[in-house]
Amino acid sequence: MVLSDKDIVQAMKTKDIIISPFDKHCLQPASVDLHLDKHFLVFDTSSNYVIDPKKSIDGMMKEISINDTEPFVLHPKEFALGLIYETTGVSSKYVGRLEGKSSVGRMGLLIHVTAGFLDPGNSLKMTLELHNTANLPILLYYKMPIAQMAFEKLSSECENPYSTRARSKYVGDVKPRPSQMWRNFV
Repeated sequence: MVLSDKDIVQAMKTKDIIISPFDKHCLQPASVDLHLDKHFLVFDTSSNYVIDPKKSIDGMMKEISINDTEPFVLHPKEFALGLIYETTGVSSKYVGRLEGKSSVGRMGLLIHVTAGFLDPGNSLKMTLELHNTANLPILLYYKMPIAQMAFEKLSSECENPYSTRARSKYVGDVKPRPSQMWRNFV
């Protein structure tokens, strides 16, 4: 069951849901609006020609950071990893589902390809898998509203929360990280 605004606030009081910083004006009827951080990763296509899921791609991406006055430019058909400004977390009793805001989607911007799930026990700045499907460049500004997070209570508390002990790959991330798919092959 998706939590209402009232239930989200209650779960934040018990620390079952963490959103930091939290602005009460970002609370929606069944979600919380989240904002864009300033860190991005883009593929360096001048030095790389193929992505091999069996190999680390950590060195294939370069970091770009923006500030309050300089936006990030995402060109048509381009892909970049971005980050949510707020740290968002859930206890082992909840999950979170990240979705794009309608206004962002209407510009042709996809905020995630597949990674919109916040696992029980994880707390991090969620990674955005940004893709411009429009035929014009899109300017992305630091702290602009970009996503919303809805929360659901599990049928029972999970036994093995997302953690380094469970060999989880993206525990507590605070910067965008390239795919760690290669770890599935070792």
